[in-house]
Amino acid sequence: MKVLDTEFVKGFIKMANDGFMQGWHERNGGNLSYRLKVEEVESIRTRLTTNTEWMPIGTSVPGLGGEFFLVTGSGKYFRNIIVDPEACIAIIELDDKGENYRISWGLVDGGRPTSELASHLRNHEVKKKVTDGIYRVIYHAHTTNIIALTFVLPLSDEVFTRELWEMATECPVVFPDGVGVVPWMVPGGQAIAIATSELMKKYDVAIWAHHGMFCSGIDFDLTFGLMHTVEKSAEILVKTLSMSPQKLQTIQPQNFRDLAVDFKLTLPERFLYEK
Repeated sequence: MKVLDTEFVKGFIKMANDGFMQGWHERNGGNLSYRLKVEEVESIRTRLTTNTEWMPIGTSVPGLGGEFFLVTGSGKYFRNIIVDPEACIAIIELDDKGENYRISWGLVDGGRPTSELASHLRNHEVKKKVTDGIYRVIYHAHTTNIIALTFVLPLSDEVFTRELWEMATECPVVFPDGVGVVPWMVPGGQAIAIATSELMKKYDVAIWAHHGMFCSGIDFDLTFGLMHTVEKSAEILVKTLSMSPQKLQTIQPQNFRDLAVDFKLTLPERFLYEK
């Protein structure tokens, strides 16, 4: 089967384009990665090359040794992925130790995987472990309203979770574990990769202060839907704060507890503090 004819590549391209259409990917901003299933690798095995050079990842992810990932390219524009995917995305293979990668398909005009590869792979390793391999998608986008809120809200998991939950009733249903927040750090390095992966042990959403969001999920639809829900909640909050610094009414802690009962959720009490 041709790589571009596979459903996972089609889904990857659609998600990338959906993110661009939301305005989350200016210039070459943002990145996306997907951990391939064994049967997906086998379906395109004859299309994958093994003649490329092994390159260091910049971190060690032994839990992902030997796996294949579909990733966006460094410096590539999301707006061009749907036009020329073979030039903008790549399938990479990791060595058995999870320390090096090689390009197996794509990036035909040259280049390398996303500069955030270390963050993506560390997050993949964590989510693979804590979800028994169910989660396969990591998505990073420059979501406008979430970024704006990192300039005016305390950079705490509790505050961001509570404020976002209050903005839309579906929020505690969509992300009942809450969200984590990483203070500003230089992107692309080992330190921010470690900080984000620590949050991913508890959350499916990690907010990077003054930069954007990382989300993880089972598939493209659920991961995009998670990002979309968090960002829409942030948009409502930005609009609310622009009208008045004080809310006249909002969802109260007991309301969340009642919601949790009806939807059979477990909401951490540390987010249901009295204001």
